[in-house]
Amino acid sequence: MEMILEVIFSTVSEDGLPNFAPMGAIWGEKEMVVRPFLNTRTFQNLRSSGYGVASITDDVLVFAKTALQDFLPPHFPARSIQGFVLDDCCFWRELKVKSIKERGERAEVTCEVVDGGWKRDFLGFNRARNAIIELVILATRLHLQPPGDLEMTIKKSGEIVEKTGGEREKEAFHFVQDFIKGGRGK
Repeated sequence: MEMILEVIFSTVSEDGLPNFAPMGAIWGEKEMVVRPFLNTRTFQNLRSSGYGVASITDDVLVFAKTALQDFLPPHFPARSIQGFVLDDCCFWRELKVKSIKERGERAEVTCEVVDGGWKRDFLGFNRARNAIIELVILATRLHLQPPGDLEMTIKKSGEIVEKTGGEREKEAFHFVQDFIKGGRGK
């Protein structure tokens, strides 16, 4: 069975500019698969450079900001590929593209793990962090959500964050809430 982990996935443009985006990655120690949409910078960069970095972090504000605005988080150069690692990650994998299959609106990009590193333990996602991740995903798909469902989800997520989140989670919740209320789609 495939396990999809939420990562901050970074790529580099032909001009050498980093791009960071949240993405679900089918995790493996020797191989990973990502499925970016064809119209994204992530896909364009993977296709042109052939490299990416999957950074695991427990900071949901980074997920929110990289999903909903042009946000360049602090980062450092990868060790073995042309790429960048999220500075506030727990651990990462440096990836080399093995194959790309375009399927409808998405591509299936299979990558070989060529290197990686560890900075700190992964504390995991508590209920607040999980609620924010789901809210971020919803915010990227506003056009698919009925308004009543959207308001109810925001309210329920806010209650969870208030009960179980710390300051960083509350900041992330308010960031996503403001984005949704502003009706801005990426």
